[in-house]
Amino acid sequence: MREMKDSGIEWIGEIPKEWNIIPTKYCFTVNNGSDPTTNDGDTPVYGSGSKSFKTCIEFKEGPTVLLGRKGTVNIPQWIDGRYWNVDTAFDVKPKGNYSLKFFFYTAICFDYENYSTQTALPSMTQGNYLNIKLPYMSLSDQYRIVNFLDAKCAEIDALTADIQTQIDILEQYKRSVITEAVTKGLNTDAETKNSGIEWIGEIPATWNIHPVYSYFGERKNKNSLGNENNLLSLSYGRVIRKDINANGGLLPESFNTYNIVEADDIIIRPTDLQNDKRSLRTGLVKEHGIITSAYIDLCPIKHVDSRYFHYLLHAYDVMKVFYNMGNGVRQGLNYSEFSKLMVFEPSYAEQVSIANYLDKKCTEINACIDDKQRQLEVLEEYKKSLIYEYVTGKKEVPANA
Repeated sequence: MREMKDSGIEWIGEIPKEWNIIPTKYCFTVNNGSDPTTNDGDTPVYGSGSKSFKTCIEFKEGPTVLLGRKGTVNIPQWIDGRYWNVDTAFDVKPKGNYSLKFFFYTAICFDYENYSTQTALPSMTQGNYLNIKLPYMSLSDQYRIVNFLDAKCAEIDALTADIQTQIDILEQYKRSVITEAVTKGLNTDAETKNSGIEWIGEIPATWNIHPVYSYFGERKNKNSLGNENNLLSLSYGRVIRKDINANGGLLPESFNTYNIVEADDIIIRPTDLQNDKRSLRTGLVKEHGIITSAYIDLCPIKHVDSRYFHYLLHAYDVMKVFYNMGNGVRQGLNYSEFSKLMVFEPSYAEQVSIANYLDKKCTEINACIDDKQRQLEVLEEYKKSLIYEYVTGKKEVPANA
């Protein structure tokens, strides 16, 4: 068993006796990013902790490690080819006898909470990164560890990709179940008629087709006195509670401009339709609370089951129906524009039956998805633990590896 010594750095702990500790600045430069001058070209553009979100004509040559400057600072990224980084990310280049890939693996283990500035939006400076202490050993030992971790992480990544594919299949199945139920009903023998909407086709003959405004008005009840404090947020297609006293995130100083919402309201996020075509934009409110006035708050004005109409609008959302409706530079919608959208109205009894059916089916599918997500979390924790054990020398690469 190898002899160990205290590194003097809390997050590193003990290291092999023959290893040393040195600051990042002796081995690497940490360089600012900037906005590209054009969106033309095929160079992938990166920010902090994000996949490439656009392309540009400028480029820098990889390999590099991208480190977050603000926002998501705790997810370093390994980039092999050409790239461009905006000002929310630093790019790292070697200048000493140190493997860049070994630095990447070590950066995954940094104690970011200890180093980052204590502000509402987590941030790291060049000075923060340059002064972080690194385990230092011979270059040949670094390469051995890197090669070993490359192989092990590839195995874990393959398992992760397989589970993610299973999740994607379950999500697609859930979307198809919802779309089928809210546009065809539950009675497969029902007489049908043309809906007049190409992607939907036939709907049950007894269903009505009217604009949203026939069923939902807009609730615009401001929290003017600031008395309401049950903060709600639209997240991944669900309206969830949010800690109004939380330090993290971008919360305003005052919530007086927020709208008061009620159970059975439907929330629509109508902004940035041009640039963001991934987010889920609808959510069903299940309790009294407040939510940002940037959203449209649909309140029922007829005897309807809001659950059914939420499922219907969710189906519209995943079919990207909203994206052809936006106006302005950022492609936004207001209630007047959104409320002209044509929707289907089964009888109230059918609405309840469809909503109950979908509640049950989605609960079952979501339970499967949650189980898969937990598997991903376990794999991610195992991967980080494995990396930490080897880059700090607590485990030695097997001789036959």
